[in-house]
Amino acid sequence: MVYCISDLHLGNNVDKPMDVFGKKWEGHFEKIRKNWLEKVAAEDVVIISGDISWGMTLEEAKPDLVSIAALPGKKVLLKGNHDYWWQSIGKVRGLLPDGIFALQNDVIRIGNYLFCGSRGWTLEYETEEDEKIFKRELLRLELSLKEMAKERKEGDVVIGMTHFPPFLVDLQPTAVTKLFSEYGVDKVVYGHLHGNSYAKRKVFIDGATYFLTSCDLVDFSLVTISE
Repeated sequence: MVYCISDLHLGNNVDKPMDVFGKKWEGHFEKIRKNWLEKVAAEDVVIISGDISWGMTLEEAKPDLVSIAALPGKKVLLKGNHDYWWQSIGKVRGLLPDGIFALQNDVIRIGNYLFCGSRGWTLEYETEEDEKIFKRELLRLELSLKEMAKERKEGDVVIGMTHFPPFLVDLQPTAVTKLFSEYGVDKVVYGHLHGNSYAKRKVFIDGATYFLTSCDLVDFSLVTISE
C-alpha cells in the first residue's frame, strides 16, 4: 500500500504552534499519528510531499524527522517551500534515519513503485524571480522524470510528487502536467493549499490521477493512492 500526506508543519524544536491557524490544528500531529498507526504496516510506503518541519536548520528539524521515523512504513520525503532546513541533499540524506528517503532530482524505487518529482512553484507568477524559480523547478522535474524513465520496468507504478499545485482552478493542462503526461506518470500527489474552497481531493488530468494531500484538507488522515 502507498499512502500520502503533506504539510505536516512540525515544530518539536521551534515555537511555531499550528493552532494559530484555527482550532482544527490543535494537536494535529497526534491526529495524523493515530490515523497512521491504524492504517500503515511495516511494508507500506508513506509519501510526504513537502512542508515537513518548521526547523530552520537540520538540527532543528531532526526531532521532527525522528517523530516521523518512529511511525511504521517506509517514507519518501519531498522538499516544500517552508522546508528551510533542507539545504545540501547529501547532508539531509546523511541525517535521515533508516527507512526514510529524500527525493531530489532523481528517482527512488521501493518494490515496484517509482517515486519522482520536484517541489514546483506557483503557476501564477508575477515577478521575474518567480518565473526564474518556476523554470528551474520545471528543469528539476524533468531531470527526475528522465531518471525514472531509465529505471522503469514493466509492471512498475510511477508516482509523481510535487509540493505546489501542478494546475490551476480551471484544471487545464500546464507545463507541469504535460511533463507528467509525457513521461507516463500514473499518479501525482501535491499539497501547499490550505483552506481553499475550490481544492479538490482527486482529479484526473491528461492521463494521470492527482491527489491533494495537505493534511488539514484531508482531515489529518493519510490518503490511499495505491493498493
